[in-house]
Order: sequence, then structure tokens, then C-alpha cells
Amino acid sequence: MQDQPTHGAPAAPSTNPDSGAALRAHYASAVLPVWRGAGFNAALRLPFEAVNPDDHAPLPPKRYRAMACARQLFVFSDAGDLNHAATLFDSLRHYFQDKRHGGWFYSVDANGAPLERQKDLYTHAFVVFACAHYARQSGSADAFALLDETSRLIEARFGNGGDVLNAALAEDFATTLEGPLQNPLMHLAEAWLAARDATGDAAYDTRLATLAQTVARLFVHEPTGCIAELPVGAAGNRLEPGHQFEWYFLAIGSRHAAFESAGLNARLERAFDFAQRYGIDARTGGVVAALDEAGNVIDGTERIWAQTEYLRALATRGDALGQQIERYRARFLHARGWVECRSADGNISRADMPSTTPYHLATAYASLPA
Repeated sequence: MQDQPTHGAPAAPSTNPDSGAALRAHYASAVLPVWRGAGFNAALRLPFEAVNPDDHAPLPPKRYRAMACARQLFVFSDAGDLNHAATLFDSLRHYFQDKRHGGWFYSVDANGAPLERQKDLYTHAFVVFACAHYARQSGSADAFALLDETSRLIEARFGNGGDVLNAALAEDFATTLEGPLQNPLMHLAEAWLAARDATGDAAYDTRLATLAQTVARLFVHEPTGCIAELPVGAAGNRLEPGHQFEWYFLAIGSRHAAFESAGLNARLERAFDFAQRYGIDARTGGVVAALDEAGNVIDGTERIWAQTEYLRALATRGDALGQQIERYRARFLHARGWVECRSADGNISRADMPSTTPYHLATAYASLPA
């Protein structure tokens, strides 16, 4: 028997079974206030990395990541709280911008001093994504300038003169620490879609076309259509159902020509079917973390972000959502927030609530019917 959240009842259901109204209401009343209050370090003006689910007390901080600050900047820009968003934008620049070498540090320590100084594509993608949303909502000239500057830097520094972007570089960009990975490229696609919407600059169409072609060439597992985590043929590769659903929304939901031209849309239709067939627990509706190329579960952990991406992909396809929304609510939401992870046997394996998760909730819930 799988346990249920012990922190309180989920949000009340909507009269429309496919509606996201109840999820959005829970987000507004139980999630956002945490990160304006207990989850925000007012002295440093940074979001804590995570809070306790029962009393929202912050976990003792060991670091603050630029990516977490950027995601919170998106969250509050999206929510229309531009005062808090402006604070986060200022903090992002103050703590994480590398004035010497350019780009963005990965993290600062508990006192706000640079800690992990490497330059990773994932962080830079979220800076672009957050600045695009903040710029669009606020009209900030600084945010528009920063998203353009960071996009140019990504092209110039992460590719070592080519189109294939590496995942991590040394502080001064001189040494490659990690080669191309799927996940940073996916979030860069998300960021450049947001930048295109915010700026109207056709340069982002060109960037998206190049990125989509790279992903199609290096990461697509042709027998399933899935986009693998590592370049195809790499040892230890895996297929994550949540990322198939996320790519499905980004490529097909955006209707941007770059993905169709690269041949990704048809493959992602097959990837959706593969992920749904092998990556969903038929009894609970839970989305597992990872499969091998034959569809065997190699990591049965159920992370909340993968559940929200499944909802978003279902909505993009126009499929019925009612049953999946209810399963998700029962397993992952409670009165004081959410369950971050469940193990393969259904037990809560991570109970603290990270500051990065509201981004997943906001993006998914926005796609659901009213």
C-alpha cells in the first residue's frame, strides 16, 4: 500500500475534470507565499535552496545557486509580482554575474561569496529564460540587454567555435569540463523561445534552428524517437520520460518551425507514445525517472517535475486530463505545498521543498484548461 502525503489535504477539485483551476489555486495560496516569506532570505535578498514542508523553515544554507534565483525571477515575473521580481533581478546580477570573465557563476556560499565558479550552460539558459519573462512583464531595458548579452556569450563561448554547445566550462571558459548534454540544450531551447517572444528578434529563430538540428543529429534514439540524456552511443545513456514530455510541449506546443524542420516533431510523437507506454505506473499514474532503450525501468523514482511535464504534454495533445490531474493531486500536493519525490515503492523519498520547483508548477499549470 503506497502512502499518501501527511502534510494535509490537497486542493479542492474543480467542477471541470480537465481544468487546472484547482491546481492554480493551490499554487497561489500554498506555494507562492512561501517564497515571498519564509523561503526568502531578506538579508541577502536570495531565495533559500529549500524549506521544510511542515513549517516552511529554511534548510540551513550551504550555497545559493544562480539557477534557483533565475527560476524564482521567472516565477514572480509570471505571477505579476514585479516588486519581488525586481529584487531577484538585482540579486541575480549582484551575486552571480562574473564581472571579470563574463557569464554567470554557478553558485555563491552562505555569505554570498562566489563558491562554484564554473560556467554551465544550464545556468546560462535559465538566466536568458528568466530575463526574457521579466523583460516582457516589466519592460526593463537592463533585462532586455542582459538576455541579449548572455545569448551572444553562449554562442561565442560554449561552442568552442562550433555549433555544438558544451554543458560546462571552467571559470574563464578556457577548458571544457563537460561535453554536450541533452538537458541544458532543452532549457536553452525553452529560453530562446521565451526570448523570441519577448524581443521579436529573428536572431532567435536562427539560434533555435541550429539547436534543434544539433539535438536531432546527436541525441535522438531513432528506434523510439526519444531524446536521450547523452549523445546516442555514449555509455550509460538513458531515456527520461519526463524529458520526452517536456520536449513534446516545447517543440509541438510552440509550433516553432525550427523543430519541424529538424525532424523532431514526428520523432517526439513516437517518443510520447514510448514514454507513456513504459514510463507511467499503470496503477498510480506516476511518471518514473528513467528507462533503458528497451523500455525497462532503470530508475523508478517519481519526481514532481516529471508529473507536471506529463500533464503539460497531455494538454498539448488535447488528451483527457481529469484522471491524471486527480492522481497527481493525491500523490504530490498537500495543504502546505508539495511532495518533491517518491521512491519506486511510493514512499516519500524527498520531503523538503526546493525553491526551483515552483517554476515547474507554474509552467505546467499555465498550459491546462481554465
